[in-house]
Amino acid sequence: MKIVDAKVVVTSPGRNFVTLKLTTDEGLTGLGDATLNGRELAVVSYLTGHVAPLLIGLDPHRIEDTWQSLYRGAYWRRGPVTMAAIAAVDVALWDIKAKAAGLPLYQLLGGASRERVRTYGHANGRDIPELLDSVRARLAEGYPAVRIQSGIPGLKAVYGVSDTDTAGTPVLHQQARPLVEDWDTEAYLRHMPAVFDAVRAEFGAELPLLHDAHHRLTPIQAARLGKDLEPYRPFWLEDCTPAESQEALRLVRRSTTTPLAIGEVFNTVHDYQTLITEQLIDYVRSAVTHFGGVTPLRKLFDFAAQYQIKSAVHGPEDISPVGMAAAVHLDLAVHNFGIQEYSGHSPLTREVFRHSYTFTDGYLHPGEAPGIGVELDEELAAAHPYAPAYLPVNRLHDGTVHDW
Repeated sequence: MKIVDAKVVVTSPGRNFVTLKLTTDEGLTGLGDATLNGRELAVVSYLTGHVAPLLIGLDPHRIEDTWQSLYRGAYWRRGPVTMAAIAAVDVALWDIKAKAAGLPLYQLLGGASRERVRTYGHANGRDIPELLDSVRARLAEGYPAVRIQSGIPGLKAVYGVSDTDTAGTPVLHQQARPLVEDWDTEAYLRHMPAVFDAVRAEFGAELPLLHDAHHRLTPIQAARLGKDLEPYRPFWLEDCTPAESQEALRLVRRSTTTPLAIGEVFNTVHDYQTLITEQLIDYVRSAVTHFGGVTPLRKLFDFAAQYQIKSAVHGPEDISPVGMAAAVHLDLAVHNFGIQEYSGHSPLTREVFRHSYTFTDGYLHPGEAPGIGVELDEELAAAHPYAPAYLPVNRLHDGTVHDW
C-alpha cells in the first residue's frame, strides 16, 4: 500500500480548522487535525510546501518511521507549527492503519482499559450568580466535573468568561487583530477563593471543581493561590504559571497540596522532563493535535505513569472533531487516564466533521467504526472559508502587555 495523495483542507464552520487528508492506492483515506489556534495558515504552508510532497509514495503502515523522519529530517525540531503538522500526518496514518485492520483505533492501542471516558465541562460567569447558573447548566448536561471561571471585580473582560459561546467555550474573534483585555493579578487572587466558596456552598463538597489560571501568575503568586484554594479541595489548578521554566514549579509544589495540571502549550516530552521526574505536577495536558499525534502522546503518558501522573488531554472547541476523536481513542486505551476536557462543537462543525464518538451522561466513547471514526464533508467545508481570528491580548493597567 502507498500514499498517492495528501490534501490540506481549511474550513471555518464558526471557527478555523486545518485538516490533512491522506489517500492510498487502495482507496483508504485517513484524516489528521493540524489546527493551530490563531496561526492556522502557518501550518497550512508547512504542510503543503514541505510535508505533503514527502508523503507521496510512502507506506502508510510505517507510522513510527514516518514520524521520526518528519521530526528529525527537517533539522529544525519542535515548535507548535512543526508538531501540529506532524500530528496531522500521524493521526491520518493511524486512521488508515485501523481502517485497513477493520478496527477502531483504540483496539490497535491495546484495547479498552475502561468502559467510557470521564469528562469535565466549562462553567463561567461575569459574576458569581451567573457562574452558579452556568454550573447548573453543565450539570444538567451530565458533566461529572466542572471547570469554573469567573469575571473579576473592576475588570471589563476576562479571557474565558465574557466572550464565550453557549457551551461556555472562549470565542476566537474573527477579525484582523486581537482584542485587548485589561488585567489585575491582585484583584484576581483576592476574588478566586470567594468564587470557590460560593460554588462549594451551592453544590457541596463532592463535585470535582477545576480552575485554569491561564499562565497568568508568577511562581510565588501561583503558590499563594494554590494554598488559598486548599480548603475547597480543587480537582486541580491548571496552568498556574508559565512552565517553560520547569524549575519554577518547585516553589509551587513545595507550597501547596492543590493538584497541578500543565501542558496544553507544550509540544514535546522535553517540555515535561523535569516536571515529571520530580513529580511537580499531577496531570499532563497536551493535545494530540499539538504534540505530534497519537504516537508521541502515548509515549508521554507511559513516561508519566512511572511517576503516578495521569493524562488530561486538552480538548477545547478549537481542536477539531478529528483531533478530539483521536484523543478519545487514546483515553480509552491508556491505563493512567485521568480526565478529558470536552467543550463539544457547534452543530455546523458536526455537519462538516461527521463523527462516531458519543457524549452520554458526561462520558465519551469513541465508537466502533474502523479508524478514528470521523468523515470530512469536503463540499460543505468549502462553503465555509478561512477567516482571520485571534485570541485576546492582555495588558496591565499601565498598558504593558502581560509577560506571562
